[in-house]
Amino acid sequence: MKRLVFLFFFLLNFSSLSFSQEIRILTIKDYIINPVIEEYIRENIKSAEENSSYLLIRLNTPGGLLKSTQNIVKEILNAKIPVITYIWPKGARAASAGTFIGCASSILAMAPSTHIGAAHPVLGGGSWGKLSIELQEKIMNDTLAWAKNIAKERNRPYNFLEEAIKKSKSLTEEEALKRRIIDLIAEDLDELLKKVEGKKIKLDNEEIILSLKNVKTKFVELNPRQKFLNTLLEPNIAYLLFTLGFLGLIFEFTHPGFGFPGIAGVICLVLALYAFSILPVNYAGLALIILGLIFFIVEALTPTFGVFTLSGLVSFILGSILLFREPQIFQVSLKVIAPLGLAIAVWGLFILGKVLQARLKKPQTGKEALIGEVGQALTDIYNIGKVFIHGEVWQAKSKEKIEKGEEVEVVGTKGLVLEVKKKGG
Repeated sequence: MKRLVFLFFFLLNFSSLSFSQEIRILTIKDYIINPVIEEYIRENIKSAEENSSYLLIRLNTPGGLLKSTQNIVKEILNAKIPVITYIWPKGARAASAGTFIGCASSILAMAPSTHIGAAHPVLGGGSWGKLSIELQEKIMNDTLAWAKNIAKERNRPYNFLEEAIKKSKSLTEEEALKRRIIDLIAEDLDELLKKVEGKKIKLDNEEIILSLKNVKTKFVELNPRQKFLNTLLEPNIAYLLFTLGFLGLIFEFTHPGFGFPGIAGVICLVLALYAFSILPVNYAGLALIILGLIFFIVEALTPTFGVFTLSGLVSFILGSILLFREPQIFQVSLKVIAPLGLAIAVWGLFILGKVLQARLKKPQTGKEALIGEVGQALTDIYNIGKVFIHGEVWQAKSKEKIEKGEEVEVVGTKGLVLEVKKKGG
């Protein structure tokens, strides 16, 4: 009889016991939502399911790619464990992609001085660009239908998601709580866990009660590989890798045999192309950057006294500004463009200076190097004669009469004959 009573109470409380082992805490600290973040969340949902754990996502993101966001939302909605999203810390935001991730979670909480919203679609190719009106409407309607299903599944008001998508509407934590977008406001993690205690959520069409009294917290960061790839997908880093890669190849091309700049340049370019295959690249901007770098190569090989340097600098800066289509999230910072453009301009001026110096410098070898040199007449020179200059005997001619033994100065050359005059004459 006692065993039956024990079994009865065990089954009665199974829903709360099954998720009381630990809570895995992920941190998205101002990262763009991309395939790496998608992998990070997916792997930890799977691990939490295997260990019957909770999953908590501390979220701070400016948004990200629509495809990655859709995949993350799908993972959260189909998770076999409770997923809690906490927009944190103070001053954080769950913009664009973060709005959908938060609304798809079992529990959505916000820290004070945070905001959520501005969920206008961002495609893999950037903003609307040259898409037709019909295609824009198709994408918008598809996103709205997706948002409606999220709102229905998590019992959140759809009208806010509609405003966030169509009008880029954003709400503070107080406004979001008042409109029932979020479930609670918590100052920190401890307060969040206390307020979540005893809340009822729907999981696999069943209602369970959350119990986090004795839960153990386990903080899970991006693994080294994910950190590296996520860094590559930061627009400023991708831009720097692409530019430095090209500059390395230019240096190798103009200084053959050096080796290291060329190898480093190829590696940087490959890493940049990986990032560009995921980020919303504007190919017109990319073409302008490449054109600018080609102009620098032309200037280095066939000096044009700054014409190609100036053209290259203008193309490079314009291309840098236009490199990514979506201006809010995937924009290269002017703090990166300005010093890099300045460095390239200084490099171009240095090359130009060296060219001018070489052009103005007196020749050091050959007949031309003798112009301006002083020697001695070995014979009388009126029309033709001989002179001794630099330890060598040369035939020379002069328009004036020069007597044997007088000092002469070379004023020109014609074939193997030097044109001379009296020194000081």
